Amino acid sequence: MLKVAVLVSGGGTNLQAIIDSVANGTITNTKIVKVISNNKNAFALERAKKAGIAAECISPKDFDTRDEFNKALIQGVEDSGADLVVLAGFLVVIPKEMIAKYPNRIINVHPSLIPSFCGTGYYGLKVHEAALKRGVRVSGATVHFVDEGTDTGPIILQKAVEVLDSDTPEILQKRIMERAEWIILPRAIDLIANDRIYVEDGIVKTK
Repeated sequence: MLKVAVLVSGGGTNLQAIIDSVANGTITNTKIVKVISNNKNAFALERAKKAGIAAECISPKDFDTRDEFNKALIQGVEDSGADLVVLAGFLVVIPKEMIAKYPNRIINVHPSLIPSFCGTGYYGLKVHEAALKRGVRVSGATVHFVDEGTDTGPIILQKAVEVLDSDTPEILQKRIMERAEWIILPRAIDLIANDRIYVEDGIVKTK
């Protein structure tokens, strides 16, 4: 049974997709053991409580230094006993110590087709604003393992979504969440839970 800790900063729509997918059997062999947010007002914490999942806020604001916060975050994940850490809209830089401690055991969902519109500064609506400004006809979402770079880890799954002339950043964001993020994030977790993928020379391969 894969034990998953989900880290989230906001509303938790991707968290809800994971919760629902575990409940309906889309994700198998998996248990969400903890939800951690850096924001005490994140609705994601309420989603976790409603689903009977342990939930905790670990905020940088509650610590004197970033190093103290990083240690508390790592300890919070450790205490959960998680095998896999899922970043579902977590707007905090993951400590290098955590990445070293969980090699190819931290995954992130990013709202574009990496390597487009990714890296430092590309998050939330900024991604979709950039895509529309560039005039791309296709965008989408990517699930990838987390390494020390920003959105540079091995790609697990991608799903394309059409961009329409009438799109605003908000409309495109919603379509990509519904048609890509909420589909490929659960699928990636299920692949990992059932030992279906591995990383070789920086590339994800299927068993």
